[in-house]
Amino acid sequence: VQLQASGGGLVQTGGSLRLACAASGFTFRNYVMTWHRQTPGKQREEVAFISTGGNKNYADSVKGRFTIARDNAENTVYLQMTSLKPEDTAIYYCAAGRGSYRTQFWGQGTQVTVSS
Repeated sequence: VQLQASGGGLVQTGGSLRLACAASGFTFRNYVMTWHRQTPGKQREEVAFISTGGNKNYADSVKGRFTIARDNAENTVYLQMTSLKPEDTAIYYCAAGRGSYRTQFWGQGTQVTVSS
């Protein structure tokens, strides 16, 4: 099983980034996918969720600015981030799971830094 996250980088306040997480080694379409973020000294926070059927949910802190999407043909989940703020700076991780266990598999993380 592998989840390979990419797309992080340095962006100015108000800018945009699109993260991608390429999955392999399991039947992607049968798994819910989530994006999480973590900063030093803080707990990892789930920011976006997408079900196998395409239902989506977001943390209040990113609602209206982030969009999660999945491409089952490409075994990839995306996180489109717009109107970025310095407080969005974190390492972003993707995860895959089934049912209520959303984080069975984890990706390696990609750094997002938003400068003020």
